[in-house]
Amino acid sequence: MEKSVAAVVEKVGHMDALYCIRLNRWIRDNQVHRFFGAISRLGDGVFWYSLMLLFPVFMGAEGFVITALMILMASWGVYIYKLIKKRSMRPRPFVSHRCIRQGARTLDSYSFPSGHTMHAVAFGILLIYAVPVLAVVLIPFALLTGLARVVLGLHYPSDVFMGAVLGMVNAILMLNLFGSFLQ
Repeated sequence: MEKSVAAVVEKVGHMDALYCIRLNRWIRDNQVHRFFGAISRLGDGVFWYSLMLLFPVFMGAEGFVITALMILMASWGVYIYKLIKKRSMRPRPFVSHRCIRQGARTLDSYSFPSGHTMHAVAFGILLIYAVPVLAVVLIPFALLTGLARVVLGLHYPSDVFMGAVLGMVNAILMLNLFGSFLQ
């Protein structure tokens, strides 16, 4: 049994690296590199902080509630994210594979899970729940954020997948606890 689990883990790890290597080749094109670099930079917080400032301005009291929930969600997310990163200590793809080019700066040393993806998914779910029309922007942005992290050589696909799962769990938890404040 242990050998079969180890074989599966090894195969998944191989596929993870293979897809990361293939997607990272996209940044050889300067326009593609700049595009995904910009998406990643927005995901550093610029996009989310801007929304947090704009919601109260344009939505009044409800906007303050949305911003407060975003801050609470971000705080919890960062706590979970840092806890997992300290335990997993998975090196970033560009560190582990010389053929992978680092396409953007990193905020920390380890790759698992993707915090950018976690926040994009969590905020996306919360904001689509609160303001459904934003789905047109937030769904593509969340998908592009996850893809950007792999293309830029900063995360493996499994890092992005787990970031998305953690983001969903965070959003569902917060909406179950505090979603009634949005109605």
